[in-house]
Amino acid sequence: MKGFLNRLTRKGKEANKTVSLSRSLEQNLTLLKENIFQNDQTIVYRRFRTRGPQVLNCALIFVDQMIDKEELSRNVIRPLMRLSVERRFFRPDLLKEIIEQVISISELELQDNMSKILNGILHGETLLLIDGLASGILINARKWTVRSIVEPASESVVRGPREGFTETLMTNLSMVRRKISSEKLRFEFMKLGTQTKTDVAIGYIDGIAPPNILAEVKKRLNEIKVEAILESGYIEELIKDSPLTPFKTVGHTERPDVVAAKLLEGRIAIFCDGTPFVLTIPFLFLEAFQANEDYYKNYFLASLDRLIRYISFIITTTTPAIYLSLVTYHQELIPTPLLLSLSASREGVPLPTVVEVIAMGFVFEILREGGVRLPNPIGSAVSIVGAIVLGDAAASAGLVSSPMIIVVALTAIASFAVPKLLGLATLIRLYLVLFSAFLGLYGFFFGIIGLFIQLCSMRSFGVPYLSNFATLQPHELQDTVIRAPWWVMSSRSRKTAGKKGLG
Repeated sequence: MKGFLNRLTRKGKEANKTVSLSRSLEQNLTLLKENIFQNDQTIVYRRFRTRGPQVLNCALIFVDQMIDKEELSRNVIRPLMRLSVERRFFRPDLLKEIIEQVISISELELQDNMSKILNGILHGETLLLIDGLASGILINARKWTVRSIVEPASESVVRGPREGFTETLMTNLSMVRRKISSEKLRFEFMKLGTQTKTDVAIGYIDGIAPPNILAEVKKRLNEIKVEAILESGYIEELIKDSPLTPFKTVGHTERPDVVAAKLLEGRIAIFCDGTPFVLTIPFLFLEAFQANEDYYKNYFLASLDRLIRYISFIITTTTPAIYLSLVTYHQELIPTPLLLSLSASREGVPLPTVVEVIAMGFVFEILREGGVRLPNPIGSAVSIVGAIVLGDAAASAGLVSSPMIIVVALTAIASFAVPKLLGLATLIRLYLVLFSAFLGLYGFFFGIIGLFIQLCSMRSFGVPYLSNFATLQPHELQDTVIRAPWWVMSSRSRKTAGKKGLG
């Protein structure tokens, strides 16, 4: 990677010095070998000659392992080596004959600008140079090893398509194009990263995506000035609203069906070469509770599952704080038999309740992080066995109380129902615990009010973050806490489609 970036840096310096190719093949090869790609053994120089009566010296320059050598040999080298060039041909006529009659590859480009030539080579194209011609031919014979299309592990479903995006940009675009066979589907390309020059595509449906949101997306992307874009997470962090909050204002997914559905709703997708994660804009808070499977099964079951996710999010974020408040400050609100049971279980525990809550939550996060980073068979075993052994041992040793183990377990199980909010739920949980530790239920409600103020003040590319909740219009509520039947959902949200959006 370091050598690749260094090569790109040298490329930029030389491109400023050399504007175009010369007519001498030897001078061009010397420039490439000794100045631009000096000591770079990944660059291949294949020299050959045409047949008589006028022999022409030719050279192909390409990056090893990024081109289809068989296609290059069959459709470029072999036809040129068999080419008989007569003296009556002038140079422009010769170049025209080679492009139109000799090379049988569909994508060719005549180019004499050194900067564009180098950019093409580093992105997998092959440069053909012919002695006596001051122009080169860029040939698209790209081929490299790519991951096959499989179901994304981060978004598995019981019912629905099993395909997921890959790390190849054009493959991802074709997967979306297959699902939306509309002439209004648009993809606009740009390059981001002064060193990596990563290919990025903006996808939208003309006439559905709000023009003002689209213009804002392009504006923020054009303002990105960094050396490298290696994953779409770079772009997400650089263009998101409210960058100092943990709430997501830019969505991401690995599933083509999700991106297609978002585009049909009027949203904008950002594809980044080298990653299977596609960004969707704008992203509202309610989208974290939606799953693509909600739209593939009966709306009663989908609505029930969605309600479970909302309830699970409330449980995982509030249960430790409420338990801490009641046990520490508001014992009078606990029924007497339950209070006696809690007091008996805490007898002999040396730690204050707030330390118990934070310590056990921290241990659970360690187990969860370890389970994620380890290989799947080992990770799941470590998480389950670690939680059982540590919880039972801690309770038996009297370090923590049994009710505390139940609270942590309930919190952990509920968090798994909202995987898109897993990290956010951890931060909110700690935030509410700290407020409750100082002021009890008063602090808890102050914390809840602060969260709502933050959510109500946020926007995602001009669209209010809680816009679908803060309305009484039936068509805006049809796909929020519950999923309405398909025959009811006949119109798009005015916040994310049409001419409305930025405010």
